Amino acid sequence: MNQTTDFAPARNTEVIPLETARTLDGLFRERVRRSPAAVAYRDYDVDQEKWRDYTWDDMASAVKFWQTALSRENLAPGDRVAIMVRNCPQWVMFEQAALGLGLVVVPLYTEDRAENATWCLDNAGARLLLLENLTQWEEMREAAARLRQLKCIVILNAATKDINQVNDERVIALQDWLPETPEDIPLAENDPHSLATIVYTSGTTGRPKGVMLSHHNILSNAYGCTRIVTVTPDDILLSFLPLSHTFERTAGYYVPMLCGATIAYARSSRQLPEDLLIIRPTILISVPRIYEKIHTGIQAKLAEGPAVSRWLFQLAVGVGYSRFEYRQKRIGWQLSFLLWPLLDRLVASKVMAKLGGRLWQVMSGGAALSPDVSRVFIGLGLPILQGYGLTETSPVVSANRLDDNLPASVGRPIPGVEVRLGEQNALLIHGPNVMLGYWNNPEATRAILSPDGWLNSGDTAHIDAQGRITITGRLKDIIVTSTGEKIPPADMEAAILRDPIFEQVMVIGEGRSYLSALVVPGKRGWEMIATHCNAKNDPDALACDEYAEEIVLEKIARQISEFPGYAKIHRALLISDPWTVENEMLTPTLKLKRKKIYERNQIDIEKLYATGR
Repeated sequence: MNQTTDFAPARNTEVIPLETARTLDGLFRERVRRSPAAVAYRDYDVDQEKWRDYTWDDMASAVKFWQTALSRENLAPGDRVAIMVRNCPQWVMFEQAALGLGLVVVPLYTEDRAENATWCLDNAGARLLLLENLTQWEEMREAAARLRQLKCIVILNAATKDINQVNDERVIALQDWLPETPEDIPLAENDPHSLATIVYTSGTTGRPKGVMLSHHNILSNAYGCTRIVTVTPDDILLSFLPLSHTFERTAGYYVPMLCGATIAYARSSRQLPEDLLIIRPTILISVPRIYEKIHTGIQAKLAEGPAVSRWLFQLAVGVGYSRFEYRQKRIGWQLSFLLWPLLDRLVASKVMAKLGGRLWQVMSGGAALSPDVSRVFIGLGLPILQGYGLTETSPVVSANRLDDNLPASVGRPIPGVEVRLGEQNALLIHGPNVMLGYWNNPEATRAILSPDGWLNSGDTAHIDAQGRITITGRLKDIIVTSTGEKIPPADMEAAILRDPIFEQVMVIGEGRSYLSALVVPGKRGWEMIATHCNAKNDPDALACDEYAEEIVLEKIARQISEFPGYAKIHRALLISDPWTVENEMLTPTLKLKRKKIYERNQIDIEKLYATGR
């Protein structure tokens, strides 16, 4: 496909109907029946040092081995099994085998802290865990020793001789766990509305909440997505967001399965630029952070080049974006459009070639995408479709369409989903995608879900006459990073303040790739920092001391160890002047005026993020 395609291909008429699939495992079996010889997945074989294809028939054969092994673990329908593995075909094999037996899958982030992962395992009552390697097990072994309900830990990549060194009879290598020959295991007759998965997301107490999603929640959401985007068997998606992320799981796993497209699993985020050139995907699904990184790389290269290159680039973006607005019927034809063939050849096509040269449809979700970043890519001919969703809504609520793309908005609701505005313009959501509730947490469920099934998103919004949603703010202070993670700053701040050296603290990171903290040490805190730095107790001087920052970060890390791995503070800005009511940094009730504090320190904050982690 041309990388600057102005129109979508014909709609895929081979999408598996909702009533045919019924359940997530039913969808898999129907896709195998329809497309046995088609390539389902592509993965890099480290041992062979080459990419390997798996057909749908290959996947079905493999799933039988996994189901045979699972059936020997004395598990009953409804039991929870967890997976903490990078994206790969084996992730799909494990999940489909488990779902086919009526088990409930609990996905965990591979980069999560051991304390948080084991808390989730304990909360879910997981009976079996699939890990990537022995390093993961070594990190969580001490905490996992207390999980008596966890009966089996399978290691995906481990040799039998290494497993024999592990002093835990529950641990077994995958090759020793899988049978030599599969058996025909009777499959469960799953109710579409039965629990399929528990996905842990940040909670207001610092501990995650387990979002309960049924087969129908996810399947109806994936099917709704196919009604607004075109995915065909000719498409190939490059998967790099973790499958523990609900956006990737629904849009980057089940939507392609519904449509018969191929998924290639990226080797790593570091190798993503190379994988884009090798796989040459036609569709990309990501959180804003990936687009921001590409954008930053482009800008850095331009900054090193001649001024004429920067001018030409800005001209191409400007003309290209005007062409986009013209195709969206928001402006009239302009004479500058005649320059596009030349600008495309000199600028746009070269940038798009770095992304593989075949991308024609790109989705962004999980957090707000910067308008500047969006404008650049759209101007270069890559139509980014921004959407909105929550883990609690499986997750997609709304999205822009190729023929109705307003980048400042998150588009109209997908088919089957209803939205309305509640008190304080809170966005309320209703539909088959709304979760069953929070696992073992009825109080939290009642707080977000009304008796008639309307879910309060916690976001404030505006809905225009065409039904497009624009997110305008949040009812509660929640930080959403550029990777889509949601962190309640007040809970982290309360935890950090348990250390007496800190007098005041404010966690920041909205739209950034990582969290930082603005900290005001108390009198005792400055004395301690000065002692460790072997320096004079001068707060203004210590605030600029790199070693002082390291000391503070170490103190912070100890206090927030109970939080999820992505809720880590990477940088700290030390502030010598306390925040008070008098300097308008606090309210009369001594609450932080976050916006004012941020604006007062904005120059230093920008320097902090400019220098990186």
